[in-house]
Amino acid sequence: MAPALSGTLGASSVAALRPCAGRRAPSAATSAAPRGSGAVRCARGLRWEAHRSRGRSLRVRCDAAVAEKPAGEEASGEKFEYQAEVSRLMDLIVHSLYSHKEVFLRELVSNASDALDKLRFLGVTDSSLLADGGELEIRIKPDPDAGTITITDAGVGMTKDELKDCLGTIAQSGTSKFLKALKENKDLGADNGLIGQFGVGFYSAFLVAEKIVVSTKSPKSDKQYVWEAVADSSSYIIKEETDPEKMLTRGTQITLFLRPDDKYEFADPSRIQGLVKNYSQFVSFPIYTWQEKSRTVEVEEDEEPKEGEEATEGEKKKKKKTVTEKYWDWELANETKPIWMRNPREIENTEYNEFYKKTFNEFLDPLAHTHFTTEGEVEFRSVLYVPGMAPLSNEEIMNPKTKNIRLYVKRVFISDDFDGELFPRYLSFVKGVVDSNDLPLNVSREILQESRIVRIMRKRLVRKTFDMIEEIAEKEDKEDYKKFWESFGKFIKLGCIEDTGNHKRLAPLLRFHSSKNEGDTISLDQYVESMPESQKAIYYIATDSLQSAKTAPFLEKLVQKDIEVLYLIEPIDEVAIQNLQTYKEKKFVDISKEDLELGDEEEETKETKQEFTLLCDWVKQQLGDKVAKVQISKRLSSSPCVLVSGKFGWSANMERLMKAQTLGDTSSLEFMRGRRIFEINPDHPIIKDLSAACKNEPDCTEAKRAVELLYEAALISSGYTPESPAELGGKIYEMMAIALGGRWGRSDTEKAEVSTGEASAEADSSEGTVTEVIEPSEVRPESDPWRD
Repeated sequence: MAPALSGTLGASSVAALRPCAGRRAPSAATSAAPRGSGAVRCARGLRWEAHRSRGRSLRVRCDAAVAEKPAGEEASGEKFEYQAEVSRLMDLIVHSLYSHKEVFLRELVSNASDALDKLRFLGVTDSSLLADGGELEIRIKPDPDAGTITITDAGVGMTKDELKDCLGTIAQSGTSKFLKALKENKDLGADNGLIGQFGVGFYSAFLVAEKIVVSTKSPKSDKQYVWEAVADSSSYIIKEETDPEKMLTRGTQITLFLRPDDKYEFADPSRIQGLVKNYSQFVSFPIYTWQEKSRTVEVEEDEEPKEGEEATEGEKKKKKKTVTEKYWDWELANETKPIWMRNPREIENTEYNEFYKKTFNEFLDPLAHTHFTTEGEVEFRSVLYVPGMAPLSNEEIMNPKTKNIRLYVKRVFISDDFDGELFPRYLSFVKGVVDSNDLPLNVSREILQESRIVRIMRKRLVRKTFDMIEEIAEKEDKEDYKKFWESFGKFIKLGCIEDTGNHKRLAPLLRFHSSKNEGDTISLDQYVESMPESQKAIYYIATDSLQSAKTAPFLEKLVQKDIEVLYLIEPIDEVAIQNLQTYKEKKFVDISKEDLELGDEEEETKETKQEFTLLCDWVKQQLGDKVAKVQISKRLSSSPCVLVSGKFGWSANMERLMKAQTLGDTSSLEFMRGRRIFEINPDHPIIKDLSAACKNEPDCTEAKRAVELLYEAALISSGYTPESPAELGGKIYEMMAIALGGRWGRSDTEKAEVSTGEASAEADSSEGTVTEVIEPSEVRPESDPWRD
């Protein structure tokens, strides 16, 4: 792009120009042009050309040439203005474009890597470019005392014109120009795949720097130039480097003069080392940082003579002492190599494990890994891992931003802060790296844009993850999958709720305890394979513990008929199964709900129906609105009764869970609770006694109280919570007193006292008399030593 010194001036402006022939111009910026047309070269080497165009305007052009600097005079350089609106764009870059200040180092290291890549590519056809330039490497030297950071690369460097084009024009990327030239010239080969595509990365340095000095030397030029700019300025300076101590053989050196607020953070060598390891760990060129180190050395010192001993100077003993010495030296920051760039066939499992531990700071080997390359519409490489243990905090299950997936673009770390773009929440436990060249990122490369490419990547990553988990499940050694299920079973169940599109892949991974396998878990495939042909459904019961499931009264008839029942003992289980609905055309049936069909029910005789219809009506009359109806049970064999929930309402387990919700809506509790059905076992002695009471003495108070107690007991045994536990306890105590009264030989006197006390208490309560209260001080036993 043309510098701002070339422009159109009006007549009045041209008139103000003064000729500079015959005297030295003070600076390039203040050199004058002659009146009229023509060309005059000034003493400082500036050549002015004025061409009159149509109208009253003149086109003035200034070609700057660097003149010999007189001895003792400091070169001030040429001053250029940024392109129009550049200052406004700079303000956007510094204050709005980037989310974190620390990304400036990522951008500058990426630019240095570009320069090295470009030089290596050009060196294939022109080996002279690589001569006498040192190793292809990047060195970063922070200076806490001066508050500066210096980044040096031995790359291709820039000429003066390239400095003006690349650094004087924001969003002008030298890399993109280079790639465009490659594509236009087919003889040069395929795309080299460099990093910097937007051309704004360099200006991210102004996030932390108040001044930037760029010193660069291109193999194409014999001169070294310095570009200098200050933050919030609309101009920059380019001058030739003349200091022999600052000369570069080849490449670019960027010096950042940090702002006072950022000096203490980013001038710290350990902070710089951490940023390089985080963002630029896998850059293909070595990156060295200037670090403080320590070593132990032995030094000799004079040993003091003991008391009473005198020693001459020549006889003094030398004593060796070990001391810790601190020194500064270069340290390689990117030791770990990008394992995903290699052929999977050439990599051992130990290498995958070591890469996993270093990258994610883990101490256990992963349970499994998968390494794959995807080509076609989207090209990317990835290595995914299943960790060896579950997250220590349950919050990570609900938090999609777990920082487990590290996104790279051409081996440069971009972000690990995603909100479900690349992986669904239920697979957030998976760790790994994804490296792509054509991800739709924003200009600052920090935000992943929602697009069709991202959806395709997400779909393929999820599919590969399922393949990896299925390989664990299909191993002959079942211990690995047992570890996986204990650690991440909740995540898979969460997937059954959130991802309906992958039910066919999620359902075979589920594991549950059952009535035939209480000690170990089984899969749904194992359950279906062991089903008899007559069984048309998969039966389950949801409770709060394995012991509650085994002793639930709903199981009695199913266990008698050798029907297997799944035990859902975790809070998420019931919701997950309800979302699945079916598995291999078998419906899931909750045995704690009404209308349970076992497939081979015997037809009841009319006499039995008529006999117990009377009892059911009588019990319903006693319980009132507490139950929707009373009916004979098909699921009981040893228990007298059970309370089942409606077909479309909450089960007892679900009702318990909803009540426990901190932010639950209590207004919907009554609606979703549904109706409760009281089922009785006609073969149980208690039910037979109540049937006799119903026929012979329907108004008996004890029989009515027995029905109420039976209902309260059924509430507890069926998993519900009684509304008044204290009232239920009182009823139980009362029934115990009736049942246990006088059984173990209590005396008649004690019986009389008890009965008298009960009678007097009833009389007092009925008459409303006030009981006399005796103060504790007036009650004194005969053995009281203070008694009068």
